[in-house]
Amino acid sequence: MDIGELLDYKPPQGVKRPVENENDEIEKQRKMRRIARDKANRMSRAASPTPSIQTLDQISEEERQEILKFVETEQTEGEVIDEAAIKRIVLNFEKRSLKNREMRIKFPDSPEKFMESELELHEILQEMRVLSTAPDYYPLLVKLQVIPSLLELLAHDNTDVAVATVELLQELTDVDILHESEEGAEALIDALLDHQVIALLVQNLDRLDEKVKEEADGVHNSLSIIENLTELRNDICNEATKQGLLQWLLKRLKVKAPFDANKLYASELLSILLQDNEKNRTALGEMDGIDTLLQQLAFYKRHDPSSAEEHELMENLFNCLCSALMIVSNRDRFLKGEGLQLMNLMLREKKTSRNGSLKVLDYAMSGPHGKDNCNKFVDILGLRTIFPLFMKTPKKNRKKVLSTEEHEEHVTSIIASMLRNCRGSQRQRLISKFTENDHEKVDRLLELHFKYLEKVEAIDEVMDEENGVEDDDASYMKRLEGGLFTLQLVDYIIVEVCAAGPASIKQRVMQILNLRGASLKTIRHIMREYAGNLGDEGDKEWRDQEQQHILHLVDKF
Repeated sequence: MDIGELLDYKPPQGVKRPVENENDEIEKQRKMRRIARDKANRMSRAASPTPSIQTLDQISEEERQEILKFVETEQTEGEVIDEAAIKRIVLNFEKRSLKNREMRIKFPDSPEKFMESELELHEILQEMRVLSTAPDYYPLLVKLQVIPSLLELLAHDNTDVAVATVELLQELTDVDILHESEEGAEALIDALLDHQVIALLVQNLDRLDEKVKEEADGVHNSLSIIENLTELRNDICNEATKQGLLQWLLKRLKVKAPFDANKLYASELLSILLQDNEKNRTALGEMDGIDTLLQQLAFYKRHDPSSAEEHELMENLFNCLCSALMIVSNRDRFLKGEGLQLMNLMLREKKTSRNGSLKVLDYAMSGPHGKDNCNKFVDILGLRTIFPLFMKTPKKNRKKVLSTEEHEEHVTSIIASMLRNCRGSQRQRLISKFTENDHEKVDRLLELHFKYLEKVEAIDEVMDEENGVEDDDASYMKRLEGGLFTLQLVDYIIVEVCAAGPASIKQRVMQILNLRGASLKTIRHIMREYAGNLGDEGDKEWRDQEQQHILHLVDKF
């Protein structure tokens, strides 16, 4: 920004501020601006013969401070919002709202007779947006009972009035504004929730026609209000589902229409509702939400998203599906809804959706509750899809895709889950994969073992230098994130296939370890640490069994 622009800057104008001697004040401001502009011109001319105007970084610190001081101290030609101003605005609003209601009752079939009162009501709703500049006075707004009056307008017969009300509520609940006053935020949110704001917004959403631009904006602002509320109070997520929001979001995602901003926003809000929320994940499954998500994702099986925004929508849908799969009953719905087949096809098609499908498979097949999905995945010839990805991490870095480490983590996790959960012929087919093509998959396993062992050793060195500033749990988490988790999965696969497969697998492992001057001790040590930290997957009985099983494999190894 050049100096001229900076000096011409005027803060946004509000309502006129009463000034004792307005003309004198305006004259004084003009004079000040003139002096400052003259000074700026002199400064820019003195700087250099070539540039006509100096950039801000060419100005000395002293001159910069003077200009900033002038801009900051220039008075806004607007009204300061105080208690009296708020009472006046609210009274004006109540009068116009009442007049409009009376006119509509009196002349229900003559719009020309109540149209003027409707325009006045719309006008005052625009004026009331100034209230969002004074969050400290929100408790006063609540006391004046303006919130129920506003929420009533969400059901107004004229959608223009309802949309203007939504816009006003969106500005009042803006997160940045609410952070300015804790007391104001508390008062406003309590009042909105007491009057079932989310249920009223959802009812209004049902009647808005998104083909009309203003009404589509109304939908966007409605979702924005709910997002603002959930950001400030996490418990609102449960309330939102009870008041019909989850149902509406799923319905909105199903709408057969070209991609638009509101569909993206609906997917974002759905993702927020499902985050760390067991009740909402269960509710989603009961509303056939798993099917809805799979139907929406099916489009990306053969098509890449056409824009960054649409890519974000696809990512949100995958994240929602992963969240939902944390609930056992949803894994059965995913299996019955042929989710495995869709994810397998996505992996084969090599489109951008491959990354999301890999993550979903990892969630669907992990832990004791992934047993049915693991066996079914082998039945639908999933091994033919997953092992090429295990052997070679795709280099295609289109748009925002998984990093090499994330890709390798998901693939090894899927294979480890199958080794843990598959029985009978499915398990045999899985084990036999490791003897194919002269044990190439065993070679790959050890390649990954050494890669992640190096990463973990590097982190251990750094942590040793820091002399254990963090506690044990924090340092273990740091090591897991730095590659220990993938290393544990890789080593688990090694000990599992050595125990279950033919002797040639163990011989190949020994051969490579000897070549690299490594020993079995390292793998044993990593597996013992893994057995002692199985996390909270499954119940205690399953964890105890799994621990015994891993320690038994280590002893055998």
